[in-house]
Amino acid sequence: MPQIISPFRLDTQRSAVLLVDLQDRLCDSIPDIKNVIDRAKILTTACDQLEVVRAATVQYPEGLGPLVPTLLSDYPDAEAKRDFSAAACRIALDTWHQEGRDQIILVGIETHICIMQTAMDLLAEGFKIHVVVDAVTSRNKIDHETALLRLRELGVTLISLESVLFEWLGSSRHTSFKAISQLVKEMNRGE
Repeated sequence: MPQIISPFRLDTQRSAVLLVDLQDRLCDSIPDIKNVIDRAKILTTACDQLEVVRAATVQYPEGLGPLVPTLLSDYPDAEAKRDFSAAACRIALDTWHQEGRDQIILVGIETHICIMQTAMDLLAEGFKIHVVVDAVTSRNKIDHETALLRLRELGVTLISLESVLFEWLGSSRHTSFKAISQLVKEMNRGE
């Protein structure tokens, strides 16, 4: 009998990553933001290695500036927004919808505002939302934790970055296994 692969598993052909508002001016007020930025960079590198599409948004860049320097060159076309929900940014989302990419992976800030509202709006559009719990955060711990509880209640999948990477691989036989394993080792060294 052939192996049945669950439709709940992340698939590189169905996945897309949306990086939300990792801007210097916003990040300055968030404790432990370095970990989130580092993990967003690892996820970005993995996307490129595994050919997973990705995009970013920036909140009111005229006042809050561009993405953090570490990610700026990876997302030169970050879409500007004034809404808290990144679902207002339609360029990537409409393309992903047309391509059948229904697994949207969210990373960025802040969990209880922009991540929350983005997730709710994308759920309403029929996307399957995955929030990378170790690559999102808020200024206040209680806001972050409460948002994660609410997201789970709404049907969002909460997942760790390492789980995302290994679900995309699916097997140690994958041609990118060594490269992705190296990224995971780097990530775990930084903890």
